[in-house]
Amino acid sequence: MLELSLLGTGGMMPLPKRWLTSLMARCNGSSLLIDCGEGTQIAMREKGWSPYPIDTICFTHYHADHISGLPGMLLSMGNAERTKPVRLIGPKGLKRVVDGLRMIAPELPFSLEYVEITGEVEKLQSESFVIEAFKVQHSIPCYGYRLSIPRKGKFSVERAEEQGIPLRCWNRLQHGEAVEWEGRIFTPDMVMGEARKGISVVYCTDTRPVPRISEMAKGADLFICEGMYGEEDKAGNAKKHKHMTMEEAARLGREAMPKEMWLTHYSPSELYPEQYKDKFKDIFPVKFAKDGWSREILFED
Repeated sequence: MLELSLLGTGGMMPLPKRWLTSLMARCNGSSLLIDCGEGTQIAMREKGWSPYPIDTICFTHYHADHISGLPGMLLSMGNAERTKPVRLIGPKGLKRVVDGLRMIAPELPFSLEYVEITGEVEKLQSESFVIEAFKVQHSIPCYGYRLSIPRKGKFSVERAEEQGIPLRCWNRLQHGEAVEWEGRIFTPDMVMGEARKGISVVYCTDTRPVPRISEMAKGADLFICEGMYGEEDKAGNAKKHKHMTMEEAARLGREAMPKEMWLTHYSPSELYPEQYKDKFKDIFPVKFAKDGWSREILFED
């Protein structure tokens, strides 16, 4: 099972009742955070979640509304007596940017591990997630993220019994280990079926609508995408500053066909984004996310 919370939905600046865009994901006792703008800690506390188990923090890019909350977040994790290392992932320049921010948070009881991404698409493994970072088109280097939880095939009791595999070997085989027993070697492929459909979530903000986004979001359980502007007369602004309109986001949704799609990263001028709920429904049924929107995604039976 995957637990998600969109901690904030704002772009550029926090507003009353709207924090800056940030996504937190939890699975098997490990947490992952994407972006950490001003107010992220407050939004997390409002949700009732703790920063302590965050093992990985991913950054889409280094504009202030996506990273300025990091020093306080790290200090809070340290005050909670965390000692386990925290891995930071982001575009080239990550260490330089974070080191600058840490001038006000120089001492931490845990180490930071830096992973700088430079390719068009890069795949990484965290505690519980497969992370795919994909380059998008903003005014500075920027990446979207696809989070996946793979699912192994089913264990076949019948095949194990037919091959005379002792019961005490089953657990290790289920966990992908080869087992030697009384001169025989048993391997997982002898008892495991093909991998089953896992869970996938795509998060993408601050970009023009490039084809790679819909490719990465294809078939996702949840696609969270920037919807900066809803008014038609703001299309020029979106192009100039390398952002996306709600209509452009809906068209990406139609191409990707995720099970569910949320818009986020609203302009401060969009005080009531849900007013557009009927405007784009014929393109794709997008949902206008609000701060704190959460979802539990289960594996399919």
